[in-house]
Amino acid sequence: MHGRSAEPVLLPQAGDTVSPDPIVRGAEPRATKSLLQYVVTGLSVGLLGLVLFVAAVVIVIPRAAGATPVTVLTSSMEPTLPPGTLVVVKPKAVHDIRVGDVMTYQIRSGDPEVISHRVVGITSSTTNGLTFTTKGDNNAEADPPVVPAQVRGVVWYSVPLIGYVNSALDQSQRSWVLPAVGVLLILYAGWMFVRGTTASVRRRTRGAAGAEPAPEESRAPSL
Repeated sequence: MHGRSAEPVLLPQAGDTVSPDPIVRGAEPRATKSLLQYVVTGLSVGLLGLVLFVAAVVIVIPRAAGATPVTVLTSSMEPTLPPGTLVVVKPKAVHDIRVGDVMTYQIRSGDPEVISHRVVGITSSTTNGLTFTTKGDNNAEADPPVVPAQVRGVVWYSVPLIGYVNSALDQSQRSWVLPAVGVLLILYAGWMFVRGTTASVRRRTRGAAGAEPAPEESRAPSL
């Protein structure tokens, strides 16, 4: 009876050249690009958060509380309130103001220009009525007496550096510039998220397609 001989198994001999495993190319550039996308998206989200924060402290909160944002322009209240600080001034009854409060008042009654200095003394007399003595933390001498008609309120809260943004925009610009920037950043962050998600799905799809086993080669039967 004729039998079919087993196919010979060829083993590598000394001196044979063995081809190394194929090198997967393109993985490192894709990883670098993906990392860059994450960094850009993170920066966009951080910038969006900053814009929303500025909009809240400059527009939303003061408007809801009936307060007024004011920018510190001089160094008279350093180190507590350095130049560029945004102070939000909230109205307060003059009889409720106490020594130690930082009070915002008009330099001259009826003049829109204001000063925010600390109250260091309060006097009341039948002759002059109620008067406040104020002084900048960084000043050596006290200010002239302040009467109730000059008082605009006390400092409710302050935010360093944001005053520069407040000074750069007038009242009408503040009402639309910051919200518009916020909307644009939200759209940009959404676009980056969708783009990154789509790219990730495509990479997984290509990886799954590349992992499928190759079809076996047909061989003629040996006689």
